[in-house]
Amino acid sequence: MNKLVFFLGGAGAGKTTLAKALAARRKTAFFDMDILLRPAAEAIMTLHGLDPSDRDSEAYKKLCRDLGYRITMDAALDNVKLNVDSVVVGPFTKEAEDEGWIARELARIGRSLSDVEVKAVIVSLSDEKLYKERITARRSGLDDWKLRHWDDFRSSLASRTVKWPLPSSSILYFDNSGPDPDLAADAVERFVYPEE
Repeated sequence: MNKLVFFLGGAGAGKTTLAKALAARRKTAFFDMDILLRPAAEAIMTLHGLDPSDRDSEAYKKLCRDLGYRITMDAALDNVKLNVDSVVVGPFTKEAEDEGWIARELARIGRSLSDVEVKAVIVSLSDEKLYKERITARRSGLDDWKLRHWDDFRSSLASRTVKWPLPSSSILYFDNSGPDPDLAADAVERFVYPEE
């Protein structure tokens, strides 16, 4: 049974870094919503006279958010259908709150939770200060809005849950505050591939 592994969490938590480490170690397919959506988001935002680097405003969410999830899931599901283990990265806030979302997505390719092993890694940090430090340190133009509107943005860092009907052994709430990325990647790899 192939795996579909989601890395969810707020900006700066390190979900992409952990997901890339796992994908590199296991040679899985890797789908990062930020990367897949970027060309379309920049074009859409520019056409509307908005900041093409904005990834957080209400305008961005209205114009681009759902498109990004559709692009990402279509690419991931295509690989799942080929029986390729697939790693998907994104906040997935609305989707994780919808109990039936994952079943509907798998049904798009004629699969179900009984024949695809779905796992979710919810990545977080121990405190808001650490999020801000990490977001600042990465020096990405995509973070400008977050830092300028920190009081509004910080609410997106609240703890999250996944309401999909997965066994508890398929959901990992992972505090990524530690200083050693290799130890963090080891822990995540053991969670995703416990049989080895």
